[in-house]
Amino acid sequence: MPTDIPQPSFVLIRPQMGENIGAAARAMWNFGLDRMRITAPRDGWPNPKADAMASGAGRLLDEAQLFDSTEAAVGDCTFVYATTARTRDLTKPVFSPEAAMADAAARVGAGQKVAVLFGPERAGLENADVAVANALITVPVNPEFPSLNLAQCVLLTAYEWRRAQGAGDAMQVGMAGTDWASTAEIAALASHYEERLEEAGFFFPAHKAGSMKLNLRNLWSRMPLTQVDVRMLHGVMRQMVRWKSRGD
Repeated sequence: MPTDIPQPSFVLIRPQMGENIGAAARAMWNFGLDRMRITAPRDGWPNPKADAMASGAGRLLDEAQLFDSTEAAVGDCTFVYATTARTRDLTKPVFSPEAAMADAAARVGAGQKVAVLFGPERAGLENADVAVANALITVPVNPEFPSLNLAQCVLLTAYEWRRAQGAGDAMQVGMAGTDWASTAEIAALASHYEERLEEAGFFFPAHKAGSMKLNLRNLWSRMPLTQVDVRMLHGVMRQMVRWKSRGD
């Protein structure tokens, strides 16, 4: 059974190759989507080539809803997006995939039933399909080569849906069992280095010592140090002092 997580339906309009249907199912499930609808697949349904390409997402194909027309496939929906590179002469809102899925997330969250149309591989959606949609999604591709594979377009859109759910930080740091050093820990490290550098005669000439120490403090505060980093740097300085003592 499909998951009970509110989400848009992805509707493949007259898909031609079973392999692309399977790849689209796999792309959908990569990002937690499992509501696939298919209208008039060229090679019939079910399709063993789709099953082979879907890999671990075969459940989506087993549960896919089959329709005879675009109108029937979205008849129960309250808002429909059509993916197309042809946006001229069409008086409809045009979204990027990112903006479209953010809009879709808000609509789904408000209880609306949303669908996204994907056209057949050869030429994309026809004007009659696009006419059913409330808004368009267009990908900012190379204008000299704008054609996207069906599964690629599904993947892009599914990824943006996942991002709209707040999944996946833009950047994160693996802490490897430690935590960020506190201000007090970094201050203690700075004091340790200042004391040892003072003993070594590093702060010379004397009238520049204040600015040199300030520069070092700024250096430490700019570094995103972990507690492990701080302990290691204390150890480095202690070992250097021991090494110098042995040399004497």
